[in-house]
Amino acid sequence: MARALFLLLFALNLAAGAWAYWRPASIKPAFTATDEGVPGLVLLSERDAEAMSAAATMAQSASAGLEPGKPAVQCAALGPFETQTDLRRGLELLTPQVNRIQFQERSQDTTRGYWVYLPAYSDRDSALKAARQLNSAGVRDYYVVTAGDHENTVSLGLFRDRENALRRQGQISTLGFPVRLEERTEVERKFWIEFEQTGDSAPDLSLLPGAEFLSLRPRPCS
Repeated sequence: MARALFLLLFALNLAAGAWAYWRPASIKPAFTATDEGVPGLVLLSERDAEAMSAAATMAQSASAGLEPGKPAVQCAALGPFETQTDLRRGLELLTPQVNRIQFQERSQDTTRGYWVYLPAYSDRDSALKAARQLNSAGVRDYYVVTAGDHENTVSLGLFRDRENALRRQGQISTLGFPVRLEERTEVERKFWIEFEQTGDSAPDLSLLPGAEFLSLRPRPCS
């Protein structure tokens, strides 16, 4: 009986091994990063690479005001020229090198220094009396204006630096005088040449008067 049971178990093991060896292999489903029906992820740079490239080309063309493939148009302003003579010389030298050219005159107020003074007195005698009082107080640097728009004014100095002017004003004020400080300005006229050219190379500026002091600034083409 034991021998028959052993043979039965041995036969079952052989059958099980044979089935495991010869059974068809199972097919595993392919791995997906998303669920069925949900679109996969795509990088923006991959999806819009061509569109972005075309947009960049159009933007560059639009900024230059030209169609793709045409030479770029550059616009700039050159200056400042101090005198009309320098301006004319600059126009003569640049005109053959550029497409279009014009000039602009610009004015600006420039500080020339600071004036410390006692405001004009009613007459010369009163101004001289104030001057003698200054002298008695130890002030030596003053001048009584005897003619012009500031007649009978007592000048206490012209200063390039504001701090020095304020120091002088404070010194005189402590002596009891109605001292004032005034900024001295002057209107300066400057000239700029505006031009338009085709291509990337800058015009030759070496022969311009005072070329080392001139600035070349890009500007929108209009």
